Amino acid sequence: MSLDLGNVDAIAPALAGIAPTALVHAAGVLRVGHLGALNHDDGAAMWRLHVDVAERLANTLAPSLPDGGRIVFIGSRTASGASGRGQYAATKAALVALARSWAMELAPRGITVNVVAPAATETPMLKDPTRATVAPRLPPIGRFIRPQEVAASVAFLLSAEAGAITGQQLVICGGSSL
Repeated sequence: MSLDLGNVDAIAPALAGIAPTALVHAAGVLRVGHLGALNHDDGAAMWRLHVDVAERLANTLAPSLPDGGRIVFIGSRTASGASGRGQYAATKAALVALARSWAMELAPRGITVNVVAPAATETPMLKDPTRATVAPRLPPIGRFIRPQEVAASVAFLLSAEAGAITGQQLVICGGSSL
């Protein structure tokens, strides 16, 4: 199935009848600019994809998740704030707040809700000119985070062994938050 996440209203009809065991929301977009440099459309695009889509996916799929199901959102270490990334940080911080709230709501069903929050990750989203603004701030490990490191963290949070972890933000930063 193909689904355009840019069309939030198409999500619920496209997913009708699906009985998932888990939900992972990993779509993202980054617009970089200091206060006043980004326009409303830039911020709205990030909010729509990071927050509105997460909300719509969760509202659509959570009722059909089995007891003990899992929800994982991909956030960002930037959620705590970063110069030139205020609007992006705000959307990722909103994901953390949603995850914590929904974790409390879904706990009686044993459904966990968590956020994996990597620092700069070696993905297509991290390309020039963004790379040039991030590279001087490499974490102490001296490299960007690898996608497989993020995926392994998501896989763990989806596992039965992570059943007691909910409402948490797992930061994968290579030491950059030290």
